[in-house]
Order: sequence, then C-alpha cells, then structure tokens
Amino acid sequence: MCYRCAQADISAIQNEHVSNGHHGPAEPDKRLFLKQAAVTALSLGFVTAGIAADKEKNSTKSPLPSTPKPENILTPDQALERLMAGNERFVSGKSEPLDFHDVETALAKGQNPYATILGCSDSRVSPEHCFDEALGDLFVARVAGNYLTHDNLATLEYSVAVLKTPLIMVLGHESCGAVKAAIDAVDHYQDFPGHIQLLASAIAPAVRAVTDTSSNRLVNVIKTNVIMTVEKLRTKTPILDYYHDHKKIRIVGGFYHLKTGKVELIA
Repeated sequence: MCYRCAQADISAIQNEHVSNGHHGPAEPDKRLFLKQAAVTALSLGFVTAGIAADKEKNSTKSPLPSTPKPENILTPDQALERLMAGNERFVSGKSEPLDFHDVETALAKGQNPYATILGCSDSRVSPEHCFDEALGDLFVARVAGNYLTHDNLATLEYSVAVLKTPLIMVLGHESCGAVKAAIDAVDHYQDFPGHIQLLASAIAPAVRAVTDTSSNRLVNVIKTNVIMTVEKLRTKTPILDYYHDHKKIRIVGGFYHLKTGKVELIA
C-alpha cells in the first residue's frame, strides 16, 4: 500500500472513531497527534499490512501454510476461554510440559500469538507460567504497576494491527509494590527518587478514585487501576478503538492472586 493510500485508510478509521455515538470526539490537538502518529506508523510499514489486510473481504478462514501456530487463530471469545483454561491447569498443578524443539522451526519463521498481556514486572507473576502457555502463544508487555505508557500502548497496537492478536488482558496482582508506592505518594505526599515518582504519579488517579480506607484498600486500588487501564485501552487510539468497536478484539482485566495462582476476571 502506498503512503497516500495509508493516509486515506487511517483517515477513514478516524472519521468512524469521531462519529461513533459512544465516544465523544477527541480534543483537536490529540486528534491531530494521533492521526499524524498513525500515518507515520503506516509509512514505516507497521500498521499498513494489518489494517489493510483486515479490511479485505472474503478472505479465507483457514490458516495459511506459513502460519507458525495455526491453533492460535481464534476468535476473541475463544482466546479468552483458552487463556482462562490455562490458568485453571496452572492452579490445579496440571501445567503441560514445554518442549522448545516442538516449535523452534515454526517460530523461526514468524509469530502469531493469540493473546496480549499488559502485566506488572513483578517477578512473582509470569504470564507464560500462570496461563500455562508456550513460546509463541502470548505477546507480553510488562511495566511495574501495569499502567499505560506510550511505549506499551504502541506495543499493544502492534500486536492487534499487525500480529492480529484477538485478545488483550491487563493483568494486575495482589500486593503490588508499585500501587503501594502510589498510595503512599497520594496519602503522605511522599516523593520518590529518580523516575520512580513518574510511576507513582501515573497510578495516582486510581488511588484517588478509591475512597475506601479499610484493610482492603490496596486490593481495591489495584483492581481500580486495572479497570481504568482497560477503559483507556478501549478508547485510547483510533487503531484499538476500531478493532474493539468492530468486535475483532476483546480487552479485559484480570487480578492475579499470589497465594493461589488464580486469575480473577474483573473487567
């Protein structure tokens, strides 16, 4: 696709985004920024193939011979069902053994993960383990506090528009230190050294949204942070908005219980 065609394609998606009755029009400066950013990405070849191919009608539903993992071609609902079934295996101690040599040749040619995880960097929470999945199944972006940054937003857009991942899960977890830091920053006006304060400030809106002062406050703020991030992803950019509104992806939130390994759907 040429650059001019790419501009027309992203403009069509933006017009649909603005005219959608469920979402008010974006602020003019943000709309201009998003349009320019999207067109730039298209010109570099990242999103062009994804959105253009998605608009092709009458494409075959059977996987192409070059698809690395044909079993990963799923609908959004099927992807969520598979993800949660993997967590059930993990919780019950029935995780399936992994053998890299089963997939090494296929994955050397490319990837088609069936789910994208925006998770926390906490060493106790590994998406591949807690969902009992192998190499090539999950596309994972991690940051302390699993909040939305420009970098991981671009990562999620890439997973959807280019890799055709049908599911995004924002995964928070019990006893999150990053959220605890945000609570301390809001409650006690604590200022953390270096760039840590940026992390606390990003999660602060979730802290302020929870008026509960009970012993469950940390859990409630962690869950609120996940829910707010899910809502942002559903309306953040024309790319994700387009795929979500057309039911080509699901965006959900999960809460990982450290004591049991169980992932609870919360959004």
